[in-house]
Amino acid sequence: MTKKVIVAGHICLDITPLFPEQKVENIADFLLPGRSIETKNVDVHTGGAVANTGLAMKILGADVSLMGKVGDDPFGEMVLSILKKYDADQGMIVAQGEATSSSIVLAIPGIDRMFLHNPGANHTFQPEDIPEKDLEKAALFHYGYPSVMASMYRNEGSGLVRMMKKVKKAGVATSLDLAVVDENSEAGREDWNKILKKVIPYVDFFVPSVEELCFMLDRKLFAQWRERAKGKEITSVLDIENDVKPLADLCMSYGAKVLLIKCGATGMYYRTAEKDVLQQVGARMELDLEQWADKEGFEKSFVPECVLSGTGAGDTSIAAFLTAVLEGSSPKEAVSLAAAEGASCVTAFDALGGIRTLNELREKIAAGWEKY
Repeated sequence: MTKKVIVAGHICLDITPLFPEQKVENIADFLLPGRSIETKNVDVHTGGAVANTGLAMKILGADVSLMGKVGDDPFGEMVLSILKKYDADQGMIVAQGEATSSSIVLAIPGIDRMFLHNPGANHTFQPEDIPEKDLEKAALFHYGYPSVMASMYRNEGSGLVRMMKKVKKAGVATSLDLAVVDENSEAGREDWNKILKKVIPYVDFFVPSVEELCFMLDRKLFAQWRERAKGKEITSVLDIENDVKPLADLCMSYGAKVLLIKCGATGMYYRTAEKDVLQQVGARMELDLEQWADKEGFEKSFVPECVLSGTGAGDTSIAAFLTAVLEGSSPKEAVSLAAAEGASCVTAFDALGGIRTLNELREKIAAGWEKY
C-alpha cells in the first residue's frame, strides 16, 4: 500500500487490572464501597487513538506516521519505548515539564469499559504541531479524541476546526473519532452540538460511537438512554431505527460524507452522502464515488472466540475500516471487516494482541463466521 496515512491526537499509557472472567450483569453488584476485588494481573500498554488506531493500521499494512505528545516523565519513556518497537516513535513530541497522559482501564467482563483518565500533555497538542511537509503526500489524516484535548475543544472547538481546515486545504482526506466525555469536566460543559456542527463539514470519515455521539448531540436523550439501560450497557437497549438513525440524520444534515457509528456488541451503522458531496473527499484517497454514494446499512457484530477485554475494540475496528477503504473496498466490505476486527480485538487484554490481517478476516467471514 503506497497511500500515506497520518494518525494524530490522543495518546496515553493504559493500565488495565485483569479481572476474573466471570461476566457481571450490573456494575452496582460488583464495584461496592469497601469491597476488595482480587485481580489476576495488571496489563500495561499504550492507549488512545494514536496508539490503538495508528499501530493497528501499521500492523494491517498501511504506511502510517503517528503524531502525538507525551511528557518527559517515566510514563512518557514507557510510551516511546513501546512505539519504538513498531518503528513508530519518530513523529512524537516530548513536552518538557508536562505529564504523560494515563488511563486506568476498568474492563470488567460483561460491562462496557470505564476509565480513570489523566489527559496530561494531550491538552496542549495544537494544530501547529502537525508539520506542513507531512501533509504534502498524505492521503488520509485520522484524528482521535478531541473531547480529552483542551486545545481542541475550547472556544467552541476553534482549534479542532482550524486543524481540520488546515488538513483539508492540503488536499488530505480527514477522519474523526470521538471519545467519552466526563460530564463533570471542562469538556463536559462545552456545547458539543455546536462544535460538531462547525467541524463536520471538514470531516470526510466521521466514525464515533453511538454513546459518544448522543451525549454530544442530545444530552437529555442520552440521560434517557442511561435510565433505560439501568446499569447495563447502553447499546444493548437501543433500537437502530428509532435511536441510531435520528442521530445519523442530524450528522448528515451537518455535512457528513461517510458516517460510521459504532454500536457496541450489536454492530455498526453506516451511511454515505450523495455523489456530489463525496466529491469533497480528499482526492488522494481515490474513493470510487459510484461505489460509495448513497449507501446505508447495519452490520451485525461477529461472535468473538472469547471476550477478555473491550479495550481498543472501537479503535481497531476503525483501523480495519480505514485500511480497507485505502485498499479500495466497498462500503459494505469495509464495515464488515471493521466489525470483524472489533470481534477479534476483544479476544486479547490489550488493543493490539487480537488483531487479524484483513485477509485473515475475509477468510474467517467466508468460512461462515457466526454473527449475533
